[in-house]
Amino acid sequence: MIINFHRNFKKDLNKLPSSCKEQLYERIHIFSKDPFHPILNNHQLHGKLKGRNSINITGDIRAIYEQINKNTVLFLMIGNHGKLYR
Repeated sequence: MIINFHRNFKKDLNKLPSSCKEQLYERIHIFSKDPFHPILNNHQLHGKLKGRNSINITGDIRAIYEQINKNTVLFLMIGNHGKLYR
């Protein structure tokens, strides 16, 4: 699987504490092996984010991605639940 990161994702990632970054790298590793592993809580989004999916990074931190094709995803946003879904 090819995993890409949007520039806005990278900017938001730099604002997170290092513990969240470590969790992200662990979750991305799991995601690359099994995108629907139960720990990720991978689910489709609705409303203005329809067509995208979200995975859990920590209790409140989510990463939103878009499936570009069968083998490629683009992570678009990362942040706490309140920030991403307002």
